[in-house]
Amino acid sequence: MADWSEGEYVQYLQDERRRFAWVMRRYGGLNATEAEAAAMQRYPFEASDAPYRGLVFHDEAWHWAMLKIYGERYWVQQPELVEPPAEYRALD
Repeated sequence: MADWSEGEYVQYLQDERRRFAWVMRRYGGLNATEAEAAAMQRYPFEASDAPYRGLVFHDEAWHWAMLKIYGERYWVQQPELVEPPAEYRALD
């Protein structure tokens, strides 16, 4: 993240929020307002000098949303959710 411009960071942050909110609506049963609030909470803006800025990006929004909805080890209990569906990938 250190070599990203501020614009690139903000764009990536917005993209991950959008993906997270989509999963929370589709799989978590949240309405649009609730899903967007959950995405903002999961992906807050971090100042450029914040330690570990962007660390949340080490896993994609799909993984973080699945953890929120189904909990730890969701991939064992529901192996069909290990990989996101084509609809999720089409959000890019």
